[in-house]
Amino acid sequence: MRNMKVFFFVLLFLSFFVELSRGQNNGPTKVNVGVVTDVRTSYSDVDMLCINMSLADFYSSRPQFHTRLVVNVGDSRSDVLGAAAAALDLIKNKQVKAILGPRTSMQAHFLIEIGQNSQVPIVSYSATSPFLTSLRSPYFFRATYEDSSQVYAIKAIIKLFGWREVVPVYIDNTFGEGIMPHLTDALQEINVRIPYRSVIALNATDQEISVQLLKMMTMPTRVFIVHMYPDLATRFFIKAKEIGLMKPGYVWIVTNGVTDNLSSINETGIEAMEGVLGVKTYTQKSKKLDKFRSHWRKRFPGLELDVYGLWAYDATTALAIAIEEAGVNNLTFSNAEPGRNVSDLEALGLSQYGPKLIQTLSRVQFKGLAGDFRFVNGQLQPSVFEIVNFIGTGKWPIGFCTKENGLVKKLDQQPRSMSALSTWKDHLKPIIWPGGVDIVPKGWEIPTNGKTLHIGVPKKSGYTDLMKVTRDPITNTPIAGGFCIDFFEAVIQAMPYDVSYEFFPFEKRDGEPAGDYNDLVYQVYLGRYDAVVGDTTILANRSSYVDFTFPFIKSGVGLIVPMEDAVKRNIISFLKPLTWKLWLTSFVFFFLIGATVWAVEHRVNPDFQGPARYQASTIFWFAFSTMVFAPRERVLSFGARLLVITWYFIVLVLTQSYTASLASLLTSQQLDPTITSMSSLLRSGERVGYQRQSFILGKLKETGFSQSSLVPFDTAEECDELLRKGPNEGGVSAAFLEIPYLRLFLGQYCKTYKMVEEPFNVDGFGFVFPIGSPLVADVSRAILKVAESPKAMELDNAWFKKKEESCPDPVTNPDSNPSTTSRQLGVDSFWLLFLVAFVMCVLTLGKFTFCFLKKAKEDDLWKEFTEADGDSYLKDVVKCPCSSSQHMPKNSSEPTNKTDSTNQTDNVETQVTNHCDLVSQDCH
Repeated sequence: MRNMKVFFFVLLFLSFFVELSRGQNNGPTKVNVGVVTDVRTSYSDVDMLCINMSLADFYSSRPQFHTRLVVNVGDSRSDVLGAAAAALDLIKNKQVKAILGPRTSMQAHFLIEIGQNSQVPIVSYSATSPFLTSLRSPYFFRATYEDSSQVYAIKAIIKLFGWREVVPVYIDNTFGEGIMPHLTDALQEINVRIPYRSVIALNATDQEISVQLLKMMTMPTRVFIVHMYPDLATRFFIKAKEIGLMKPGYVWIVTNGVTDNLSSINETGIEAMEGVLGVKTYTQKSKKLDKFRSHWRKRFPGLELDVYGLWAYDATTALAIAIEEAGVNNLTFSNAEPGRNVSDLEALGLSQYGPKLIQTLSRVQFKGLAGDFRFVNGQLQPSVFEIVNFIGTGKWPIGFCTKENGLVKKLDQQPRSMSALSTWKDHLKPIIWPGGVDIVPKGWEIPTNGKTLHIGVPKKSGYTDLMKVTRDPITNTPIAGGFCIDFFEAVIQAMPYDVSYEFFPFEKRDGEPAGDYNDLVYQVYLGRYDAVVGDTTILANRSSYVDFTFPFIKSGVGLIVPMEDAVKRNIISFLKPLTWKLWLTSFVFFFLIGATVWAVEHRVNPDFQGPARYQASTIFWFAFSTMVFAPRERVLSFGARLLVITWYFIVLVLTQSYTASLASLLTSQQLDPTITSMSSLLRSGERVGYQRQSFILGKLKETGFSQSSLVPFDTAEECDELLRKGPNEGGVSAAFLEIPYLRLFLGQYCKTYKMVEEPFNVDGFGFVFPIGSPLVADVSRAILKVAESPKAMELDNAWFKKKEESCPDPVTNPDSNPSTTSRQLGVDSFWLLFLVAFVMCVLTLGKFTFCFLKKAKEDDLWKEFTEADGDSYLKDVVKCPCSSSQHMPKNSSEPTNKTDSTNQTDNVETQVTNHCDLVSQDCH
């Protein structure tokens, strides 16, 4: 029995021991992880506190987890090699399964190589350089945002304000250079030019910083993008304020490398950044984050929590989740083969746990303090950046930038389109710019202490009203004048800032032109001139290597030809107002009207009776006399009178038209161009003139003119001489001039030449600048301002109208000398009147014929037609006493004696008086 008790006691003890051993074996497994950081720095203290708080919070809320991370710290001593040595020590001696850190991108570059060779994942919460991504190591995880991710926010700001040039200012290391390719590509997408880059060394002295700032001050660009460490940025902006680069007109944009580390910038540095815009990493608000911040402020009131501390917290949580999911199997390292010379990296061996850990780490996803935590291709993906404005000793949020909506004042705000009606105030809150002003800087200006613009001007001998270059006889300095120079100076006065310039003639040492206009424009591309001012035509081929402003005067190519009088005045000039058809038609109708009136009147009207020759002459006399005076013969019948009234009207219209046309023909020149189009010149192979040093030569060759048919000239006088000579005497048949020159030429010779066609259209004269020059936009705006002001009319009147006082402007009236041309009058102008007269003749004759045939009594109609109508009521009508005719009624009886004759005469006179105004009635 006693033995049984002893056995039972031993069995119970063994069972307790086994359970105790089992309980110890089932406890959480400790897994070593490393942290490479710059110990004894303020940001390192913040990061380590966040890492420890993350582990404490994580495991206190998850006591059932079977793993516990044990943090081993490696001091990088703020050095690249120190970081590499610390990582090697952690892997070799502590056999860490993953490493958090390091702080900088340059340190991370070496750690990635170590992690790749040892299969130990590197999780960095602060290395942001895009260059690290190019290493393409599956063992590198970036628990922060890459610098290039903020480029779209910077691009949106520059596009919103319309700046055309920017200068990047960055630190000369991996961190600074990593963003540049992405920034350059983004700016090229919106046609923003980078004229130069300002690179600052990491250990640059204040003197070296001042040299860079002074160089920036002498450049015209006023928009700067700063990408550097906070401590260097502090010194940089303090010096910029001392030198004068923080006054109105300047634009400074800093990346999140500065704004996210604002706690490490002293108050003096922040005050120096007054008016700076910044891109800041946005941390989404949450109850968890508010609680953590509150807890932080209570425990560590002297330390400022930044976004890198939040990422350190989230990265530690992600690593703890991944290790728990990966399990605790195979936590060993495979050693190098003994007896073989190996490098330090090979001596580390390979972590058998690494491949499993990177798989679980890639799948981690949770809601962290800094926002959604999820690795995509080994790094976090940003969704929102905050735009801040440095005012006083702090930063003030003015908006947000997202890839979906662009710049918005609030995240819940509906996006506004970047239309012409949209302004920057629709996208951002009010901004205070450097110098304490609220006016948006232009971003570009000519520095007062910068170089003077070297402006090339063409040297030419003709058409000096447009462009003229002379030299001062005493100082030998060039003096430029003419319409183009006056207009340019008016434009400079309309500019919003002062521009210093100096004219340089494009000439050889002997004073002759150094080339044509293409050569002059090309000098801007080569950098010899900063601009070209003159009568320079805007052409497509030139715009491929220079930029033109808006045209300040309309241009084009006009074809001018000599004028000749088309009318040869001679002894028969009086016949030319009417065509031969109208003359013939008029004569036919003269006879027709006279014959019709005779036919109707001769049987009842003594004026149309008598011998045959007398009656024939009466027909023509009556018809032609209606042109100048009332005929002597009276018309008695109603139909004849109506026909005569119609004919009077036609004759009135014909005579008035003839008189007007004859007067115009004999007193005015009928000038007609000798050539009417360029195509006729090509068909006939005529010799033509063109302006020397002009693009017209190339245009004419492209059209089909041969070189042998093209004759150059320089001045208006040479052009006039060539046109007067003509092709038979060594001259030309026509000449091609640009519209401004043509206006001046016709102002001198408007009575002799005429523009008949504008075969080539060009955009006009413009000022030339290098491609991408911001002066192009400002000068173009000033050109529009001058063109809409009275100054433009004043210049036009001063240089052109004085030559065009007697000649219309060919710009508004293509026919520079409209001649008094008149065409011959034809039947087509009067056919309706002749038709009416013909109808009246037909009706009158028709009625007469009808009445005659109805009353005819004899078989011999002609005999009866030639005799007087004794039955007509008009038989008793005789001429009034005022008439010179002495005919008496044919049926009156002969007087037998003198007394009877006297009585009868008195009776007849009484009868005539009673019937003097008798109106003809019906033939019955």
